[in-house]
Amino acid sequence: MSPAEIWWRSCSVAQRCADGVIAPLRESRRTSEHLVGHREFETVNPFLQNDAAPSLRDDQKARLLEQADRLLQGRHSFFDLEDLSVGEEINWNYDYSAKKHSPKTKASRIDYRDFDVAGDCKLVWEPNRHQHLVVLARAYAATGKTEYAQAVLDQIDSWMAQCPFPTGMNWRSPLEFGVRIINWVWALELIQPSGLLTQSRWQSLVPTIHRHLWCLDRSYSRYSSANNHLIGEAAGAYIAARYFKSFAESNRWAQRAKSILEEEIANQTHRDGGNKEQALGYHVFVLEFFLLAGIVGRNVGDEFSESYWGHIERMFDYVAAFVEGGGNLPLYGDYDDGYVLDLGDRLHQPHALLSVAGGIFDRPDFAALAGEFDERLAWQLGRNVANGENTTSNITLKSKAFADTGYYLLQGGAKVSGGTDGSDRDDRVSVVFDCAELGMGSLAAHGHADALSVTLRAFGHDVLVDPGTYDYFTHRKWRDYFKSTRAHNTIAVDGEDQSELLGLFLWGERAEAKCLNWSPSETGGAVSGEHNGYSRLGDPVGHQRTVELDASRGELVITDELTGKSEHAGQICFHFSEFCNVEEIRDNAATILAPFGTIQMTLDARLDVRAYCGQENPLFGWVSRGYHKKVPCPTIVGDLRWTGNTTLVTRLSLHRSPIEKSDSKGAVQSQSLPPQGGLGFREVSHRGV
Repeated sequence: MSPAEIWWRSCSVAQRCADGVIAPLRESRRTSEHLVGHREFETVNPFLQNDAAPSLRDDQKARLLEQADRLLQGRHSFFDLEDLSVGEEINWNYDYSAKKHSPKTKASRIDYRDFDVAGDCKLVWEPNRHQHLVVLARAYAATGKTEYAQAVLDQIDSWMAQCPFPTGMNWRSPLEFGVRIINWVWALELIQPSGLLTQSRWQSLVPTIHRHLWCLDRSYSRYSSANNHLIGEAAGAYIAARYFKSFAESNRWAQRAKSILEEEIANQTHRDGGNKEQALGYHVFVLEFFLLAGIVGRNVGDEFSESYWGHIERMFDYVAAFVEGGGNLPLYGDYDDGYVLDLGDRLHQPHALLSVAGGIFDRPDFAALAGEFDERLAWQLGRNVANGENTTSNITLKSKAFADTGYYLLQGGAKVSGGTDGSDRDDRVSVVFDCAELGMGSLAAHGHADALSVTLRAFGHDVLVDPGTYDYFTHRKWRDYFKSTRAHNTIAVDGEDQSELLGLFLWGERAEAKCLNWSPSETGGAVSGEHNGYSRLGDPVGHQRTVELDASRGELVITDELTGKSEHAGQICFHFSEFCNVEEIRDNAATILAPFGTIQMTLDARLDVRAYCGQENPLFGWVSRGYHKKVPCPTIVGDLRWTGNTTLVTRLSLHRSPIEKSDSKGAVQSQSLPPQGGLGFREVSHRGV
């Protein structure tokens, strides 16, 4: 940290300590000034373009009520906790996974990164974001049943009783204030017609609402923390200040927050639309903040600039490029299931956001990619989807370069629904090549050591995957593994990561990657790049990689060139989807069973090849689709010792139908792996992405 940042952080700690004394005294004198009548908090609905709740399809309404009824029964689902029973009243200061209470001391004194002190802070904070209150409020809006609206108010009352300012984990992180207050705004607005928001009810709510806004305005993240946290804080402050407009400071708070959002969408977004944190999950997370704030500004007559909306559209172009390849999004960098609102789409968030973007920007291509996940369109833009049919999309893939962000997509093939003969076909093949910087700013907090890694999706299914993230605070071994070079589809040298890992969210010396050649074609093309991450070794090693795709033939060729003078040990890794299985490896030729058929993989004859699946010693063969969720996946690893310069060539051939097993005898270098849930493919939904 720079001296300026150290000074700012020291002052922030002192300010938080002082605010714990100042805020309650200040608000006790002024609360009555804000209670001029609850209808004056907002007379224009800032979310819907009309005051009526949208009409939903029968399937959407059924899913909503099933989810809301479970919440009424005290059953919650977040991260790896599915259908968790919290009893009659949720404990808002508790890590339900570790079964550990978080401290109720002054928030400023809590080290939330220390598991022994606070538990896993994410497990504590997640239910306190109150996204489930919007589910209850939507259920009320869809049915008119006041038990849903009453549950919203009961849970807010419970939270205020258990979380008095300024104590406990829930007053520790301003980002959490931002997400929570956005969900309060949505929930309270949706239950307005219930008649439960009486004057006395508002009187109980106003001090805590004001405290959220006051704290946000005084606690904006700066310096190395000015990443997605700052965006979420400003979005929360803007939306709440525009909604709760009768506070004396509301307009000033809103204008400052709007200015931050305008600045940060430019500061944190590359010209090609990619988020600078180099983590696709966080790209979608901040995009939702930017979109929500922009819609509120437009609906209350406080329009954001054309530049702001231009950045949002380019961010959607970026997301669309990854969605159209089929399968799951390749979640490069950190992903912690982050989302803002649950509008019936938490498991399919990118698609649902694209449905809204299609309406805002008049982009049928965005709407087509959304498919059936259009409930958000109803809630955010007031579009009636009750009688609409699920959107089908015909997609033709073309290779795309996002040179500023550093990701290159070699692609070909198409998805066609209802062809001339009435059949559907999907022969899309999409390769993502990572030639990006590690992360944003001095910390690069959410980056992974994955330079020159590739992911592969074929025929709508995952083949070569990014491993995900799994954990931040609870399991250091797993945190380090999922960020490591060997956990990605690239090469590790001498047992080292490409970039120097110093902490949970901290890197030292970093690999710098750059693209050397970009040659797209109608069937894919070629891309090559290099990184200097191993120049820090006593005998520096260089790594160049060229990736060539011919989607029409289902052929992928990866050529790695390694340089050096002394002897080195290299390890090339290929992580396959959990729905693939390594059937056999003979003479460094592997047969992998995939949902669509088979993959023939040929590796360099000099490699000592092994296959792993769900092992901890050595740690290989895992993929994480959500926070604190991991499953075994087949991983092929080739070890090599070389001196001087060397070249490795890896070939993958994709076959839509299974091929016959050879009866010839050969030395099997790895045992066949047991099926992971069988060979049949089932959709895996990212939580929030």
